Amino acid sequence: MVRRIFDHIDNKTTDLGTETWNEPVANYRSQARLDAELDLIKHSFVVFCPSLALAKTGDYVARSAAGVPLIAVRAEDGTAKVFRNACRHRGVQVAEGHGCKRVLVCPYHGWAYALDGQLKNIPHGGGFPEVDAKTSGLVPVPSKEIDGLVYVGQEASDSAASPLEVIPKIIPDNYELVEVDEMDVDANWKLYIESALEGYHIRSTHTQTFFPVQYDNLTVVERFGANSRVTFPYQTIEKLRNKPQEEWSTDGRVTHAYHLFPNVLVSTFPNCLQVVVLEPLGLERTRQHTYLLGRVAEGTDEERKALTESILQGQAFAKTGAIEDREVVMSAQQGLNSGANDQLTFGLFESAIGRLHAGLQRALG
Repeated sequence: MVRRIFDHIDNKTTDLGTETWNEPVANYRSQARLDAELDLIKHSFVVFCPSLALAKTGDYVARSAAGVPLIAVRAEDGTAKVFRNACRHRGVQVAEGHGCKRVLVCPYHGWAYALDGQLKNIPHGGGFPEVDAKTSGLVPVPSKEIDGLVYVGQEASDSAASPLEVIPKIIPDNYELVEVDEMDVDANWKLYIESALEGYHIRSTHTQTFFPVQYDNLTVVERFGANSRVTFPYQTIEKLRNKPQEEWSTDGRVTHAYHLFPNVLVSTFPNCLQVVVLEPLGLERTRQHTYLLGRVAEGTDEERKALTESILQGQAFAKTGAIEDREVVMSAQQGLNSGANDQLTFGLFESAIGRLHAGLQRALG
């Protein structure tokens, strides 16, 4: 990786794809296409949340995925379980957001469920003589927990899980959950992902954030299965030139942007990373679920304070860059609606974006 970056710096080059990709604007504006994409998400194993969001028994994350309310919870036996977030009485969600509970209690009539989804109590249960508690628990959803990520496959077959085998371990062992955030963006979900998968816009869009510390249009692009990893080096990588190769390390000197097909981004920063799940709400609206994970603070109080401040400072930097991306993405959405373009052209610098659309084209037939 370091050698490839040095070659690009010295030759003023970047990784290139083999061909450009032309994506019809209709694929961003068609409700039928969006419905097919949502159906793909339902039939695939996709990241729901990081395992660290379910660190303790009773920890839960409740949110919608492809329009379906789901809840992931850490059960008493230590496993992560995912259920359709609907009470078996009248369908009300048994929890919202994220938190920790020993029992999941419906706020409507108080039906109570254990962390394994089993129905434990019905207030005034004599009024429901035909309800069998053994068959009236929360409805489970197929899920897998692999290398620090919880995946759900709402309507997926076991064979759909096989592509997960090619995903490398991304979450370090010594990290913890720092923050959970949620935000709506007035743009198509694919426009948002596209902004994270190329360095061609760094100089123009991020003049006061990423560009002063990174490079203009310099990335390393790798592929694994339908997924991509785009690496953005920091200029501090130059300090490695005077060190023996056995001492080279990219830690803290690059940002890796992992695209986990189809709708998840994981971005690494010094001492922290973000897991971002994009939930399409409509053709022009996307909900961004962000999980910030940071390195566990160890050592003296001063060392822990310094590490915490470093993570928060880096996060403020990343959030400012994300705001800049969000503004241009929403502008691009308006551009789609202008009728100026029949297609969007992604150049050789933007091969990871072409890979996203080629993957969608294959998956949707």
